[in-house]
Amino acid sequence: MQNRRPVIGIIGNESILNDTYHVQAAGMMNCHAVAEVAGCLPLIVPADPRVASVAELLESCDGFLLTGGRPNVHPSEYGEDETPAHGAFDRNRDAITLPLVRACVERGQPFFGICRGFQEVNVALGGTLYPEIRDLPGRMNHRMPPDGTIEEKFALRHTVKFVSGGVFARLLGADEVMTNTLHGQGIARPGSRVVIEGTAPDGTPEAIYVKDAPGFTLSVQWHPEYNAGADPVSRPLFQAFGEAARAWACSGAARAA
Repeated sequence: MQNRRPVIGIIGNESILNDTYHVQAAGMMNCHAVAEVAGCLPLIVPADPRVASVAELLESCDGFLLTGGRPNVHPSEYGEDETPAHGAFDRNRDAITLPLVRACVERGQPFFGICRGFQEVNVALGGTLYPEIRDLPGRMNHRMPPDGTIEEKFALRHTVKFVSGGVFARLLGADEVMTNTLHGQGIARPGSRVVIEGTAPDGTPEAIYVKDAPGFTLSVQWHPEYNAGADPVSRPLFQAFGEAARAWACSGAARAA
């Protein structure tokens, strides 16, 4: 079909509705950012290998938004034991997203990682995570404020400094930007080919990409989906992601012709 919007699979998170019904959910901020800023069709993907395989998702979607979420990547995925500090988990999501990231890197299929998604990219490529950033000496508390309005929770809270002349600095037209912060975990050891291009003032990695990957692999530790259309940092990230998805969709149409 000509002029169709590229399909972006928005990775869902398992939730319980009304304390009874199991659902797969994704925030409407993500949907609006994909539809209105990236110019793509948002499709919420159930992150459960019992209902969708990685191969099916790769064929059905043109790109993927690896969303944030309260459950963390299980530490066994990077060779460590589970502790109370690691928090809650979603093993079904692990089973979908980690091989999905590796497949997208290999194929050149675009993905954009956000918060947990940023951490998934690192783990998928062999990296490790700290279970709780705020417990490390010299680190700030990166977690979401427990109280306040949505605007207060997602308010800009610290700078991120990029490698001068790097991918992020060129895309955003700045070596330093302001971002929000709503995460507990963070990168300890970067995975193979994971390039850290942005850091918070306390040294916490905040922006990465996959070296020599043929497709779009940008991932950030903050939440650019909030106010994505108006925020000068979020908007170009989603626009670039949308362009990459359009390029992938066009290449697929050309192969099928």
